[in-house]
Amino acid sequence: MPENKYLKYFKVASLFNTRRTRDIFQVNPTVVPKREEAQEISVSVFDYSPEHLHEQSFTGIADCFPFKDNHHTSWINIDGIRKADVEKVCNYFNIHVLIQEDILSVSQRPKMDDLDPVLSCLLNMLYFNDRTGAVETEQISIILGKDFVLSFQEDARRDVFDPIREKLRVSNSKLRISGADYLCYALLDMIVDNYYVVMEKLSEHIELLEEKIIRSSNTRALAEINNLRKELIVLKRNVSPVRELINGFIRSDSDLLEERTTKYFKDIYDHIVQANDLAENYRDMMMNLQDLYLSNVNLKMNEVMKVMAVVTCLLAPATVIGGIFGMNFDRIPYLHHQYGFFIAVGLMLVVPVWMVFLFRRRGWF
Repeated sequence: MPENKYLKYFKVASLFNTRRTRDIFQVNPTVVPKREEAQEISVSVFDYSPEHLHEQSFTGIADCFPFKDNHHTSWINIDGIRKADVEKVCNYFNIHVLIQEDILSVSQRPKMDDLDPVLSCLLNMLYFNDRTGAVETEQISIILGKDFVLSFQEDARRDVFDPIREKLRVSNSKLRISGADYLCYALLDMIVDNYYVVMEKLSEHIELLEEKIIRSSNTRALAEINNLRKELIVLKRNVSPVRELINGFIRSDSDLLEERTTKYFKDIYDHIVQANDLAENYRDMMMNLQDLYLSNVNLKMNEVMKVMAVVTCLLAPATVIGGIFGMNFDRIPYLHHQYGFFIAVGLMLVVPVWMVFLFRRRGWF
């Protein structure tokens, strides 16, 4: 077991994960970000028609060029971002230089662009890391052209598109008989649906945190509230702009989008609106949890003060009696009485007992 596994819990500052705060808010759109180039790329191609499917993987970017204008629908997915490869494939498919800059950007706000002869959109896929409890993002760019869809991903190890690949392998499925615009819809729909998976994970953490706060409101609970609020900021930042992105497809007059496909984008729009509402609800819930934490802390403090006040009141008679009989006067009643000590101790015991009975009768504790 690592020696420092539990060491962080002895440092209160480490519980609040200030490094995560810097990662979330350190975004400056006026500074050109430096993207770390991928060591290698992977290109997967699904070239299909209702009766035909050709699935192939490459390691070279030029291997996907023959799938342009082959009278089939082609989905070309490129895992790994390298500037030279992006420029090469975008130049071949006649994609505007502004879209190329968006693909190479880092921490870009989700957006949709209509630049002839293609439609493009950029957004983030979200994942929940169960080990760290953090919402992780991966930027993806989707470009819709005539009979083709290009998608650029940063991480080749994971995405959310496996259900789409399975549907493409089924003959005469809805995806196979539809055009490239429907494939673009399916990719966006899968990304948005995965937002709900992340939100379910966050809701589970919120539930557990609420139970923990009710049981014990300590510094660690406050740190968990703070860290979870940061992850909700990440969620809200990535989910909220997608509403405008989908609305851009709905309002677009591009010939690349068939009229019958628009209703499917409206379905995504409904989903993303609901996701936005849930994100707002989660944020309100976190505010309520913070109020609950403060209320519990104040309640605990009041209980402590109540006990201390009761103890002080019960000890007050003994203090007064001891102070009276401890005064330096020659003549004090019962000072030389043979039972004077026992009378004083008896009073010190009887008066507090009577006070306890009186406090209980009045419901003070």
